[in-house]
Amino acid sequence: MSASTTHELDGVGVWGGGVTGGLVAGIAMGLVLHFGGDQIELLGGLAVDPELAVGAGWAIHLMISIAFGLVFATLVSRPAVQQLVTDFSDYIIAGLVFGAVIGLFAGGVLFPFAMERVGVATLPMPFLPVPGLTAELFGALLFGFGHLVYGLVLGAVFATINGIAPSGVREHVPVR
Repeated sequence: MSASTTHELDGVGVWGGGVTGGLVAGIAMGLVLHFGGDQIELLGGLAVDPELAVGAGWAIHLMISIAFGLVFATLVSRPAVQQLVTDFSDYIIAGLVFGAVIGLFAGGVLFPFAMERVGVATLPMPFLPVPGLTAELFGALLFGFGHLVYGLVLGAVFATINGIAPSGVREHVPVR
């Protein structure tokens, strides 16, 4: 069975892939951040009463995740990008790059801006019981890893929704 790597994206696949991919990737990333170092609680703590921080953090995180999923869908559906992104692994790579870029932007611009806006000079709680550089390094690594998880899942879900399967699957299952 010959595998074709060409594909066409339609509006439903692009926007459905962006919303669904953003939501699923946001849940995956959120689990990493929530259980890895309470970073979801930190996000919620910047916006509301600390008692509501976890729920607010999840709500804010998932809304942002869907919005970034739509940005990803917009970018990868452009004709110039479509010439470069031709198969499942290309969508994974595009997702990882996208996750890394938004991680750098969020960690370097948005998060510090939000902290300044609400008058927070330091994070409201430590990531680890160990003070100093170790906790900050762990938090930064976890934040970066979470964004890579987001990008990986986003690329995979977007490709799958648009009927683009890994080559091993195409060999065994007929895919459009």
